Amino acid sequence: MEVTMTEIKKLREMTGAGLADCKKALAESEDMDAAVAYLRKKGAAVAAKRSDREAAEGAVLVKAENGFGAIIALKCETDFVAKNADFVALAQTILDLAVANKAKNLDEVKALKLGDQTVAEAVTERSGVTGEKMELDGYQVIEAENIYTYNHMNRNGLCAMLALSEAADAEVGKNVAMQIASSSPVAIDENGVSQEVKDNEFNVAVEKSKEEQVAKAVEAAIKKAGFNPAHFDSEDHMESNQAKGWITAEDVAQVKEIIAKTREEKAANLNEQMIKNIAQGRLNKFLKENCLLSQEYIWDKNLTVAQYLQSISKNLTVVDFKRFTLSAE
Repeated sequence: MEVTMTEIKKLREMTGAGLADCKKALAESEDMDAAVAYLRKKGAAVAAKRSDREAAEGAVLVKAENGFGAIIALKCETDFVAKNADFVALAQTILDLAVANKAKNLDEVKALKLGDQTVAEAVTERSGVTGEKMELDGYQVIEAENIYTYNHMNRNGLCAMLALSEAADAEVGKNVAMQIASSSPVAIDENGVSQEVKDNEFNVAVEKSKEEQVAKAVEAAIKKAGFNPAHFDSEDHMESNQAKGWITAEDVAQVKEIIAKTREEKAANLNEQMIKNIAQGRLNKFLKENCLLSQEYIWDKNLTVAQYLQSISKNLTVVDFKRFTLSAE
């Protein structure tokens, strides 16, 4: 078909593709519908070719209205594409559509109609425009009254939302949403932490506590023998310190014997109740630091989040929250 700037602009408005891609699609197609199909095939080809690539960048957005809130991430391969206005606009359009339709999961989002195609098809088509793998990920929802949202520094990389038990000033909701973004809690309170997680944390704490008690005994035994424990704290250090002339081969042999003997004796005679008490203390610390309501409030370290909310209203608390970030944590 004849390629004019009017037709190029029309195709661009329909697909969001770049001007050069639109021009090429029109030049190789018989009509506008064929040009649209050309671009969509290109997107599918790019998506298939780059399916094994990691999509670690992207745009994370959050929105809430009419008792429904959602966070969604539209991922891509590079920061350059993630910051592109058209890319962010597509992510926002998908989020708006998901919230308006109160989509419960990612499959429902992908099946929603965006013009004459599905959301999934629109994402694939966009891959053809950017030349990068793109995928939807991280879709999380809250259905409740009194939902508050936060997009960290408006950079579209970390978002949080929460529902409060009763209406509060927008600043209060934002403050707690910022707490969630900053502190990454695993649950609202201890009741929200599974027994499996608690058991795992306790068992890890037990092993760590045992190793610490053995290490202390070994250090004391080395000192008692007249050696500096720092010279023997690893094989590499022993080899290095021996090369420097700080210790001898005989010293190394003697200390290794002390270490082996002390570790065996101490491990066999640990105070199990003391170990359990230390492990329980560590578990309690884990719960305090990772349960939202018991965390130190980021704006006032003298308060927990629960105390902050109660200072606003006696019955004010968090009933749900969600958080998503592109960053590895």
